[in-house]
Amino acid sequence: MTISDVMPQLRVTSPTFATVGPCAAAPLGLPEVENSLEFRLGPEHDSVQSMRRARGFVAKVLPALLACSPNANVVEEATLAVLTELVDITARRRASIDLSGRVSYDGEHVLIAVGEMDQPLPGPEEEPGLFIVHRMVDDIGQYRDDGGGYATWASIPVAS
Repeated sequence: MTISDVMPQLRVTSPTFATVGPCAAAPLGLPEVENSLEFRLGPEHDSVQSMRRARGFVAKVLPALLACSPNANVVEEATLAVLTELVDITARRRASIDLSGRVSYDGEHVLIAVGEMDQPLPGPEEEPGLFIVHRMVDDIGQYRDDGGGYATWASIPVAS
């Protein structure tokens, strides 16, 4: 008699998932992986350095974040353009010591948030870079951050 004769056959009774990899759906009941990245820049960086550092960091991680996105290259370019403008405007009107940012992807939109600015967002007439931002986003706004400044957010649609 062998071990295989004594042991009953194993059966899988739980659901299986055919999709494997970064685009796989999470099994029911398990939390989904959050697709976001955050950065923080100190006061030693002026606006040009802040733009370069934020863009460089996000550009390295963004392809992995958007791996399952349709038109990932187009969305990546739009994200970097909007991020660059928002960081520039915020860095020149910084309300706190650090400039913080967050980029997240939910499958339908890329959401960019940059804070803290010492005033409400100026109009595109005062900040021409905002014309680019308004052209690429489907919504933009501000909210009061915990530190008393204004955090600016923008939503970039991901078209299939």
